[in-house]
Amino acid sequence: MAERKVRVRFAPSPTGALHIGGVRTALYNYLFARQHGGDLIFRIEDTDSNRFVPGAEEYIIESFKWLGIKFDEGVSFGGNYGPYRQSERRDIYKKYVNVLLDNGKAYIAFDTPEELEAKRKEVPNFQYDASTRNSMRNSLTMPKEEVDKLIAEGTQYVVRFKIEPNEDVHVHDIIRGEVVINSSILDDKVLYKSADELPTYHLANIVDDHLMEVSHVIRGEEWLPSAPLHVLLYRAFGWEDTMPEFAHLPLLLKPDGNGKLSKRDGDRLGFPVFPLEWHDPKTGEVSSGYRESGYLPESVINFLALLGWNPGNDQEIMSLDELVKLFDLHRCSKAGAKFDYEKGKWFNHEYILMKSDEEIAGLFMPILKEHGIEAPMETVVTVVGLMKGRVSFIKELWDTCKFFFVAPTEYDEKTVKKRWKEDSAVRMTELADLLESLDDFSLAHQEEVVMKWIEDHGYHMGNIMNAFRLTLVGEGKGPHMFDISAVLGKEETVRRMRRAVEVLK
Repeated sequence: MAERKVRVRFAPSPTGALHIGGVRTALYNYLFARQHGGDLIFRIEDTDSNRFVPGAEEYIIESFKWLGIKFDEGVSFGGNYGPYRQSERRDIYKKYVNVLLDNGKAYIAFDTPEELEAKRKEVPNFQYDASTRNSMRNSLTMPKEEVDKLIAEGTQYVVRFKIEPNEDVHVHDIIRGEVVINSSILDDKVLYKSADELPTYHLANIVDDHLMEVSHVIRGEEWLPSAPLHVLLYRAFGWEDTMPEFAHLPLLLKPDGNGKLSKRDGDRLGFPVFPLEWHDPKTGEVSSGYRESGYLPESVINFLALLGWNPGNDQEIMSLDELVKLFDLHRCSKAGAKFDYEKGKWFNHEYILMKSDEEIAGLFMPILKEHGIEAPMETVVTVVGLMKGRVSFIKELWDTCKFFFVAPTEYDEKTVKKRWKEDSAVRMTELADLLESLDDFSLAHQEEVVMKWIEDHGYHMGNIMNAFRLTLVGEGKGPHMFDISAVLGKEETVRRMRRAVEVLK
């Protein structure tokens, strides 16, 4: 058989915001598809009509657009294997349900929820399977005429998969190797419900993956227990030869490693677990997102890629193109990956440093406008160049460098106590006069003149520079002093110095 074209899919349910674990699954599918020159399909699994949430589908698409993960086909992207929304494929699933029924691989069951509940109370650890199915109300125990009559009368029913007991089912997993499960522990899963004429996930995903020619199913570890059932379904349809290869990804764990990462962990520890801010239409609750929290999309991608996979070397910073080249499912961990949100901040800091001062300035400009600041782009670029190494998020730049744009109106008490000496007012007046006399206010010339003045008068360098900083910044922080005064310019520098002397003398 000729080697198949790689085709993978990401198939979320529109039941709410997209969890960051789902984003990682989509990313790994994307990297695998790109590396092998394959296709990435975007499919919506909306067979559970009760859990549908308005706006969720649009939110998911917008999330991937922001992250730069591009799909080749699917819902909103088009393609030759549609429709890509499961609720629009009812007739297709019905056809395949009938194939299983006709071949004796499935059966119709009429047991009501009340009857099933009564059975659970009667039989400890009840499971609908080969050992119990013959005592239930289904097409295996009822005459065909009665089954047909009930269906004709509109009695609700489900179609269950008929699993033969005591068979070792082999699942070959790219990450975990050979997984063997005995069929006796599996129940006769419901594949179809007449109530809404829709299949369950198990049938729909098998039929869709087959018809869409999916070559590899890369999904979360929580689906591993379902994999034997899926293998048996492929076999029941006679599709074993084209069954996709499986890879079950490790779970994303809480930061302390105890259990699966949840939204509550993010709320408790103060980090987002969704890519974008989510407004729940049912509860009105607003959940934070990576975008709105100030993360750069490239840093989120890089951070997520390394949660459960490693490139086989010590490299940590990788662009999307580099990740595509290096990605290998065999290097995915079997164990869950702790969600180290502090590392996520580190990645964001590194990506801020890598971006040009012009690009960061462009992202900082709207924040300045929010604070009523209109500054020349040239100034903002210079300030960003001086200060971006001190922040993990662009929004932090305001608190870090607002003194470049707003003169201090008060002076930090602790710094004043420590840095403003008895002679500081006199010395700062002298320094202000000196700076005002300069025709050349460039950084280099200022520094040369001021250093000579300090030396000629035998002044204490630390005392002068600390007091100088306090007059311009209002506290004891900031970059090199002459970087600050050069950005402020002569007029503003002198004005601030004279005002500080008035307030602090």
